[in-house]
Amino acid sequence: MLLLTCPSKLQLLEGMLRRSLPQSLTVHGAVKHINRGNPAGHEVVVDSWPEFKVVLTRPQRQILRKDNQSFLLPLLSRILFLPHTGLQDGVYEAAKDIAEARHVHLKPYCYDTLLQPDPFIHPLKRLRDDLHFGSINSSHSALLNDAWNEGGSSQSLQYLDGLVHNFPSAGLFNKEGQLISWTLSDPVGCLAHGYTHPQYRGQGCLEAVTQATGRTLYAHGFPVYCGVLAENHPSRQSLKRQGFDFLPWTYYMLIVTPTLDPQK
Repeated sequence: MLLLTCPSKLQLLEGMLRRSLPQSLTVHGAVKHINRGNPAGHEVVVDSWPEFKVVLTRPQRQILRKDNQSFLLPLLSRILFLPHTGLQDGVYEAAKDIAEARHVHLKPYCYDTLLQPDPFIHPLKRLRDDLHFGSINSSHSALLNDAWNEGGSSQSLQYLDGLVHNFPSAGLFNKEGQLISWTLSDPVGCLAHGYTHPQYRGQGCLEAVTQATGRTLYAHGFPVYCGVLAENHPSRQSLKRQGFDFLPWTYYMLIVTPTLDPQK
């Protein structure tokens, strides 16, 4: 594999990947972020250049070394939180083989993939008078961590805080200033971690923050896409109302944690 570091080559790669949309959604989003300041600290490797069949993005070595000091070294006593994403067929199977070889536990989430051609076509959801948009920051990261099914650890908190700091998001606040609904986006340009407090569900809050985050991404040249679980019928209906189209690919999110017993 070849490490691609030349800015002109990375720009050329972005253009190639854009011509392959929507099949290249995840890697296109990652490369686009890399070419715009690289907030996640990722790098690109290809099997060959200028013609290639495989493109991967991964954390830079110095980022991995920094993370090792904080939570990767004490593997037996703390959870290693390492999410991976992808659209291509065979992603899960390949990751499963690697996880088994390295004696780590792999928990897959398989989502249907949806694409919003133009988030500006549909008008913004009208909100209740006592709700308003506001910025999400680190003071809200603990709330996001508690609300996420895979949250609750210091590693998931670090991951979510990184999303809040580095990528577009939108939040709704009540009149007391409490965050009640939000949508984030991630290093591959995917809408993620949408949530509404139970008290405010069924009022269009999640549609509003999804639209707002999608518009920000779209204004910066990113395709607007997300994943939804097959059994999440309310979200599926909500996304359809917003003009999202279902794509014939599975979006994988893979959560990797170490096993205490290397034989398992």
